[in-house]
Amino acid sequence: MMKIELTGKQSLVTGSTAGIGLAIAQGLAEAGASVTIVGRDQAKVDKALAEIANASGRDDAKGIIADPGTAEGCRTIIEQLPEVDVLVNNLGIYGGVPFFDIDDAAWEEIFQVNVMSGVRLARHYATGMKARGWGRIQFISSESALNIPSEMVHYGVSKAALQGVSRGLAKVLAGTGVTVNSILPGPTRTEGAKAMMADLAAERGVSPEAMETLFLDENRPSTLLRRFAEPEEVASLCVYAASPQASATTGAALRVEGGIVESIA
Repeated sequence: MMKIELTGKQSLVTGSTAGIGLAIAQGLAEAGASVTIVGRDQAKVDKALAEIANASGRDDAKGIIADPGTAEGCRTIIEQLPEVDVLVNNLGIYGGVPFFDIDDAAWEEIFQVNVMSGVRLARHYATGMKARGWGRIQFISSESALNIPSEMVHYGVSKAALQGVSRGLAKVLAGTGVTVNSILPGPTRTEGAKAMMADLAAERGVSPEAMETLFLDENRPSTLLRRFAEPEEVASLCVYAASPQASATTGAALRVEGGIVESIA
């Protein structure tokens, strides 16, 4: 049985007070890593830290109050945590908007939050990882990077950009002992997704559970999983990619999207 051991490794997960980010932070803590989470709201950070402690049986996780979607927020994170061994760039925003209604401000915002947050943090932390000869950098992308959704083109484009950054940075760090990968979840039962399904369910007069099935049938008909993933299922792949056992996996787009993408590659 594979035993992932990350004791002694310092990890940072952005967008980690709920959903996939929180599940990743919990998984890393359970594997022994020291975990720092990031959020903009103190109460949400405190609640997430309590959940991590409950899941891992440890109380050493730390929280930073900052907005990584801004240059100032990234500076705050770096000042409070100068070095990490595992960086998971999970922060992301999304929302259905018709293409002709996506104005310049919306394009700029999603690029700053979804792309530049990861670029800024990776640019800093990769330097120390390279010097130490070990590190793990992950960019949480999406199957929407490969199947650009017509209802939120700007989101899909931002996630495709992340994969470009990930592949390019992996080349920059070739042979250093630092791996860089992107992770591609599909529809996942996060708080945000559950809220969206509840709203759609109310409009359609069905239950939220039935709405998930309808959503997949109508928007992701190629799914092989045929259900929403749980955040912990995505986190399991992220924890493996952060592990010493994943040392030969770099420059990859690792899919945990339930087979939605119509490709054998």
